[in-house]
Amino acid sequence: MNVVIFGATGMVGQGVLRECLLDPGVESVLSIGRSPTGQRHPKLRELVRADLLDFSAIEAEMTGLDACFFCLGVSSNGMTEEAYRRVTHDITIAAATTLARRNPEMTFVFVSGAGTDSTERGRTMWARVKGMTENALLRLPFKAAYMFRPGVIQPLHRIKSRTTLYRVLYVVTAPFLPLVKRLFPGSMTTTETIGRAMLAVARHGAPTTILETNDINRAATTTP
Repeated sequence: MNVVIFGATGMVGQGVLRECLLDPGVESVLSIGRSPTGQRHPKLRELVRADLLDFSAIEAEMTGLDACFFCLGVSSNGMTEEAYRRVTHDITIAAATTLARRNPEMTFVFVSGAGTDSTERGRTMWARVKGMTENALLRLPFKAAYMFRPGVIQPLHRIKSRTTLYRVLYVVTAPFLPLVKRLFPGSMTTTETIGRAMLAVARHGAPTTILETNDINRAATTTP
């Protein structure tokens, strides 16, 4: 399987990249983003782009791919809706439209979030924009598209968020995460689990196009 990852330098993206590089069934990994991952691996090829709204210059290199794991995202804190939509919706759809045209048999997996608003009419800005993005992706002519809506994500294997606030929160809450997992197993997943679940749904599909935390955890451990 040949995969492309967007946002491989973020917390979730780092976990997905790790699982792809470890998986013997993944032949190649193309990382597309604004900054290099800093990793070296025989399977890994990177395209660093300042402009992620226009892929015409690299469209030929975005071909022959079986799956896209779209992990690129930002926190909405302090952002206007226009700015947040540009990153969350516009970049995602620009990439997905190009990929769908070049790889009609591709499976596209998008990292959304728990609480996303599929109606696009709710009062919470980020949830509306995520819902708009999910709906647009589901209309594109991919072989299959899946929306991952994780809740609390525990970073494993020394992976860290690039967002300062999130890094602080993970340090403060780390001692309590085992208790949260035990009491509320459906509210929490890990970077490792998300990566394995993405690979699983790319290979075998899933019963639903929208996967909440429980669905993600189940997909990571289920074999057909």
